Amino acid sequence: MNRFKVSKFRHTEARPPRREAWISDIRAGTAPSYGNHIKASCSLIAFNSDRPGVLGIVPLESQGEDKRQVTHLGCHSDLVTDLDFSPFDDFLLATASADRTVKVWRLPASGQALPSGPGLLLGPEDAQVEVLQFHPTADGILLSTAGRAAKVWDATKQQPLTELATHGDLVQGAAWSRDGALLGTTCKDKQLRIFDPRAKPEAAQSTPAHENSRDGRLVWTGTQEHLVSTGFNQMREREVKLWDTRLFSTALTSLTLDTSPRSLMPLLDPDSGLLVLAGKGENQLYCYEAAPQQPALSPVTQCLLESALRGAALVPRRALAVMSCEVLRVLQLSDTAIMPISYHIPRKTMEFHEDLFPDTAGCVPASDPSTWWAGSDQQVQRVSLHPARRAHPSFTSCLALPAEPTPATARPAGTPVGDADPSEGFSSPPSSLTSPSTPSSLGPSLTSTSGIGTSPSQRSLQSLLGPSSKFRHAQGTVLHRDNHITNLKGLNLTTPGESDGFCANQLRVAVPLLSSGGQVAVLELRKPGRLPDTALPTLQNGVAVTDLAWDPFDPYRLAVAGEDARIRLWRVPPEGLQEVLTTPEAVLTGHTEKIYSLRFHPLAADILASSSYDLTIRIWDLKVGAERLRLQGHRDQIFGLAWSPNGQQLATVCKDGRLRIYEPRGSPEPLQEGPGPEGARGARVVWVCDGHYLLVSGFDSRSERQLLLYSAKALAGGPSAVLGLDVAPSTLLPSYDPDTSLVLLTGKGDTRVFLYELLPEAPFFLECNSFTSPDPHKGFILLPKTECDVREVEFARCLRLRQTSLEPVAFRLPRVRKEFFQDDVFPDTTMSWEPALSAEAWLGGANGTPQLLSLQPPGMTPVSQAPREAPARRAPSSVYLEEKSDQQKKEELLSAMVAKLGNREDPLPQDSFEGVDEDEWESLVPPCTSHLSLKLEATSWPWHTSSQKPWLPLSLGHFHGLWALLQSPWIVCISALSGTGRFASLPASMRSQGHGVGRGEGSGACPWAGSGLPVPPSSDLGWSQLGLASLSTFSYHMPSHLACCPSSGQGSRGLAPPPGHLEQLQPQGSGTSHPASQT
Repeated sequence: MNRFKVSKFRHTEARPPRREAWISDIRAGTAPSYGNHIKASCSLIAFNSDRPGVLGIVPLESQGEDKRQVTHLGCHSDLVTDLDFSPFDDFLLATASADRTVKVWRLPASGQALPSGPGLLLGPEDAQVEVLQFHPTADGILLSTAGRAAKVWDATKQQPLTELATHGDLVQGAAWSRDGALLGTTCKDKQLRIFDPRAKPEAAQSTPAHENSRDGRLVWTGTQEHLVSTGFNQMREREVKLWDTRLFSTALTSLTLDTSPRSLMPLLDPDSGLLVLAGKGENQLYCYEAAPQQPALSPVTQCLLESALRGAALVPRRALAVMSCEVLRVLQLSDTAIMPISYHIPRKTMEFHEDLFPDTAGCVPASDPSTWWAGSDQQVQRVSLHPARRAHPSFTSCLALPAEPTPATARPAGTPVGDADPSEGFSSPPSSLTSPSTPSSLGPSLTSTSGIGTSPSQRSLQSLLGPSSKFRHAQGTVLHRDNHITNLKGLNLTTPGESDGFCANQLRVAVPLLSSGGQVAVLELRKPGRLPDTALPTLQNGVAVTDLAWDPFDPYRLAVAGEDARIRLWRVPPEGLQEVLTTPEAVLTGHTEKIYSLRFHPLAADILASSSYDLTIRIWDLKVGAERLRLQGHRDQIFGLAWSPNGQQLATVCKDGRLRIYEPRGSPEPLQEGPGPEGARGARVVWVCDGHYLLVSGFDSRSERQLLLYSAKALAGGPSAVLGLDVAPSTLLPSYDPDTSLVLLTGKGDTRVFLYELLPEAPFFLECNSFTSPDPHKGFILLPKTECDVREVEFARCLRLRQTSLEPVAFRLPRVRKEFFQDDVFPDTTMSWEPALSAEAWLGGANGTPQLLSLQPPGMTPVSQAPREAPARRAPSSVYLEEKSDQQKKEELLSAMVAKLGNREDPLPQDSFEGVDEDEWESLVPPCTSHLSLKLEATSWPWHTSSQKPWLPLSLGHFHGLWALLQSPWIVCISALSGTGRFASLPASMRSQGHGVGRGEGSGACPWAGSGLPVPPSSDLGWSQLGLASLSTFSYHMPSHLACCPSSGQGSRGLAPPPGHLEQLQPQGSGTSHPASQT
């Protein structure tokens, strides 16, 4: 074998598609899983949408010029982790989910309604299903992985054939060999295993694959002996390895790419050996040729992408355009589009090339599950890709047989897809369209139906997509710079994760500084602007600040927690901080370790709760400066605590993975406990939905940020709903508005603020528009409701802390009738600055009710009481124009043009010019034998004095050879006739003021060529289009100081007035009359 043999794929080129070939207007999701998020058959494409448990379905090829419509299939009650099409049946789709189940779906042909339920349900598993793949030769066999086990299913009997459970950790990838005899797995224990599932459930071979345990994948080549794996080495570099199962101890060859946190998705075409490596979140595709015979991984080409890649899939070889030498097609999934990227080999002739397109596997399976399990290794019959011999038989799997079309769902064959309602056929359970995922702690979803039964009569978007928030169009806007506090210096950006980083009330902002001594700057919100360059007066705490909070009932008292386990209470003067304060009003001692959270009671005055590294929560009476209650029961660091709205209970979330609710006045031990977030990186808790639910923000086991919603009466049962957001290092800080049930979520160092409306029932979370800033913020807090501008429908006012400034951010709702008070957006709000009871009363067992305040400004009528407006009839513009006469149309057109030019009564700039002396005129060309100008008399126009003459519509037309001159003793001078001459002189004083004339273009000599005077561009506009149809005369008039020089040659392409609007052109001083047409 010649090791230097030239590859036939060496000239392969990747061709990114034109935008017309994109499948646009989609919203793709980025669920954290080991799947590729998109798969394709020869007829359909399925991809993860941005809604948990919902897939987008779209045809692979467009039907004529009609735009491909994306329909949505509600599959699961949790995230779809992987999906796969049958290699034999283009309309058979299998889906795996975090709800621990596998479902098989029979998708309809284009234009028909999607199914309301799956054809088969497999499971439930002990953990979420990660990987899913159909068998390559037998119909009805599925491979799935969940946790540390891999299962081979006989889907026809809905039973597992075998379970491969010898893995030491989470199974990250699994794949069948091309002949279907073996399967390989990659595991988090860094081992690559080969199984013969029909022989024994233990691994036949095992070897260390990659030194790093992050996201390993594998694919088989076209032979049974070779496979390719991707992963990371010990230096966190991405690498690709080629393996031979006969020499499995070491890789045949290894390729190191780069250092990147993005995992690689290997896409390998077994017939050509082309391997495409796609990195999630990257903008580049790598293409290699896997040649086991040499052995080598040879680079072929690279492709730069226009947008970040969220998923990728190969189009089956039977769907390629073989006559144009398309050897590979990759579907790139981005946030808003699917882009097909074709790989072509340039060939001189447009014919079928046998060397590029060998016979490929057909669509008829070789065996059924029982035959394969008995030991049959019969292979799928191969078919030719030659278009003349492509009479491929179709196959319909015995799994999920298609139902007979009913009158409610059948569509006439001639009806194009583009004429269908794009939302029709959407099928999903009520809680899986917009609801978040169901957590693994709950029981798996065992329902055999997927949801809402839809019919063509249900065309309501509400019934199809579920409820939507009235705040979904909310807009976050940074207010004008006049409201900013700038020139902030020396901010402390290293406060603990349990702290918000700064705090504010309606009057002031307290910001910890980086300088030694635990200094805190107090800024006045009523005095925005640039801070002085000199040092600010501060509060000197003596130790590093860990958390701080304003007293809601005393706007001048600030509580500051320090690393010395003490709480200092400061009194800020009403006029603001004018000097450095070193002595606090009071110091609270009792904790034995560093304090990291402070929370004031929402209703009782002088009650403060604090949490510490000593694993206790202490409740203080600030009036006497002493500890009154102590809560215990935590076994690790307390991430967050929150008072219930009625002040009777206290919730905590802990690093030990538990969520607790206390009744402080009843017992120091927790009243309830339940499972909290799986991740131990940080968490927050807040009471929502009138105190009936708890919202916890934290991390899952894969470090994805997520929201968990718990019922406050049933913590032990786990969360009612889970919503995964993104992967980021900072903990989400929730700010909840009880009036609107909106929660704003962002983290320190983030640039995006998520906005969700919370519901006490499914779907629990309603997503609204998020706020995005160009640079990361260091903190983000919610101000009291009274700071909102109600007249502008501003429902939330926040403060955004940047590196050197403090910016107010207003969240507003676009409304049409803003002159009315939007009482549906602004219910009566709590008077959070007025205590409902004293500390003594609360400690004695009393409960209070907060006072309410109406936000309705005086003089505004509630929109619920506003008179209804009758809908205005809007006729088409064609009907509107047909009702008017030609004269009315002309008058309206003229009025519109005059309005563009300005008010006719306003003086024009040239009206202020003084007279021009004869010696100021500067001749640009030698005197000509005839000095001519053109005089327009617009007798039918309403301008009667020279001061009222505007720059006629001539100045609006963009063409050459026609322009307006300056105000002068004559009315308007223009050059409008082709080849007749050029204006040749102008007062020097006017030209120095920037007033000039243009020059025409043509072969004739132009006296001022190169002078820099502007030339209007050419156009084919007619005189009537310029409003000149009403000119009554067009005659020569020759002032003594204006020279016109005829140009030689063809001249410029001018515009001539229509016949009947020109009189005889009479040169002065001669008795010769020239018709306009001759001129």
